[in-house]
Amino acid sequence: MKRRTLLGGIAASTAVVGFPNLSISQEAPKRLVMPPLMDATTTRRVRLEAQKGRTLFKGSSRADTWGFNQPFLGPTLRMATGQTTVTEVTNSLNEPISVHWHGLLVPGSVDGGPHQPIAPQATWTPEISLTQPTATAWYHSHIHGATAKQVQMGLAGVLQISDGQDDARELPSTYGVDDLTLVIQDRRFSHNGQMDLSIGMAEQMTGFLGDTMLINGQIGATAVVPRGVVRLRLLNGSNARIYTLALSDNRPMHLVATDSGLLDQPIALTSLRIAPGERYEVLVDFSNERTVTLLSAQNPNTGMMGGGNQSNGSFPVFPFSVDASLPTRITRLPTALGGSRPTADASNAKWRRFSLDMSMGMGMMFRQSDRRFSINGAPFDMKRIDFNVDLGAVERWTISADTMMHPFHVHGAMFQVLTENGQPPQPQNTGWKDTVLVNGSVDLLIRFDHPASEKTPFMYHCHILEHEDGGMMGQFTVG
Repeated sequence: MKRRTLLGGIAASTAVVGFPNLSISQEAPKRLVMPPLMDATTTRRVRLEAQKGRTLFKGSSRADTWGFNQPFLGPTLRMATGQTTVTEVTNSLNEPISVHWHGLLVPGSVDGGPHQPIAPQATWTPEISLTQPTATAWYHSHIHGATAKQVQMGLAGVLQISDGQDDARELPSTYGVDDLTLVIQDRRFSHNGQMDLSIGMAEQMTGFLGDTMLINGQIGATAVVPRGVVRLRLLNGSNARIYTLALSDNRPMHLVATDSGLLDQPIALTSLRIAPGERYEVLVDFSNERTVTLLSAQNPNTGMMGGGNQSNGSFPVFPFSVDASLPTRITRLPTALGGSRPTADASNAKWRRFSLDMSMGMGMMFRQSDRRFSINGAPFDMKRIDFNVDLGAVERWTISADTMMHPFHVHGAMFQVLTENGQPPQPQNTGWKDTVLVNGSVDLLIRFDHPASEKTPFMYHCHILEHEDGGMMGQFTVG
């Protein structure tokens, strides 16, 4: 089904979920708190426990939540490239989970995908050896059929890959002061303060869309920053919402890193689209001491499905305020970052094509089958390996999506975006990536340097979590 047909069908629906006026909060402002930092660069050890919690988001009632080492979400992990980190993950919940290291270039045996469940009361102990460049990655549960719920409940966190050279690059690096970790999520809450995980008719197609913004699991918080240049590590940890971010006074955001590492030099942007699973690092200059709010345009997937002019509206994500008493370390933008932008040649690469498919029926309802979502017409099957890639091979993948936009993620590899709809990639997609928003078609060039067996294959999938759970996923081996 093409986008034009889809728009006409959805426009006839009386209520499309995802168009509420998203707000920060009506409560008194409070200071945004960073996730606790677990720095394993010296200890070389990480211990995580998935556990139940009770979290006060709004009002006076606490919501039932899950988290790693805390009631909701998890700590920021910092691992050093060039060394091995011993990791222990204990599952104290009453259902299986997994921990996928999204963005880590590791073998399938420690990737943490759906073939590596951690049973209740069990512990998984992978040893993670990193050789990749510095980057902002993340970790989250990846149980097939339950990923959306488990991430909504809180099983996710940020992971920093560090080479210890940020000071030499003149990048902000003081955690929680001029180097901010920002997990952006949308959620809904019931009248008694519980998280509302229900999926409406339209959301079966678009994925879950909330009406309340959470930043690091907090509602109504203000990011307090020093008077100078501040680094924002942005993670879209939402199930489905795509954000188009801009600052309220139109000051630039200087892009310094994409999913898989630093750029060669900053790129000045006035807006930045970030889809579920993507990470970007930007520098913002707060030397003028003016308060400013990070805004987002409405989710483009609902806008193009009959939202009318509401898709052009914006809503606040969270505000910043400047505290001149905080230490200011960086006062100018760096000119060189020491990273790179890929420029490989695709002429001799093996070419694969993938179509991200959505099965629709009369009245724009999903057919009652397990084929609602698929890739190349085949919904995900845990028992089926879709193909094998030779270890060390470079392949060209063309990903197409005719119905709506889909963030596409590949496990165990990073890639170069060659083209978007036949044109050069957008500036934000010129760095190394592992997740890309497909709006029509994209061409990717991928090198596969890490093995994955039939027992623990790598996944490729849409990162709208309801689509992933519904079958828009495949798996492959490398060897």
